[in-house]
Amino acid sequence: MARTRSFTSTLARILRHRWLDEYDARKAIPPELVERLGRRVTASEQRHTGEIRLYVEAGLPMSYLWRDATPRERAVAVFGKLRVWDTEANNGVLIYLLLAENAIEIVADRGLAARVTPGEWQAIVARMGSAFRDDRFEDGLTQALEEVTALLVEHFPLARGEANPNELPDQPVLG
Repeated sequence: MARTRSFTSTLARILRHRWLDEYDARKAIPPELVERLGRRVTASEQRHTGEIRLYVEAGLPMSYLWRDATPRERAVAVFGKLRVWDTEANNGVLIYLLLAENAIEIVADRGLAARVTPGEWQAIVARMGSAFRDDRFEDGLTQALEEVTALLVEHFPLARGEANPNELPDQPVLG
């Protein structure tokens, strides 16, 4: 369902998104943090059969802004673009952060989404939001990663001696 905005608020939104760029994403998530987060994803995936992707974007592409798309719409598109849906057990998870709107979205594939209530996802997002409002991006992403890991371990644990083949890259993506 499309939202209706005034011309002024639409223009303000476009400017906010165009003002931020890849530099801002790299400033929030510098290369050494990308490496640490990638290692944390790797360690997480050794405890369950799921796949986790992290995506941080400074601003929405113009095509999304022109049609007044929501951060959720973009997160779902990124979920598909990164092929998070393409895992053996349908238990991939995308943690998406949009800096221009301080928006956080978690998109889980149907295997995990059927087992976790919307309230549980909302609680994780709320805790992430608190850290991000204070510019503590590493703390927020690490907390979210730990909480998503706990859900995957609960619902899709690795059997003793079983290995989890890495179906998707572990490194976070800066868009």
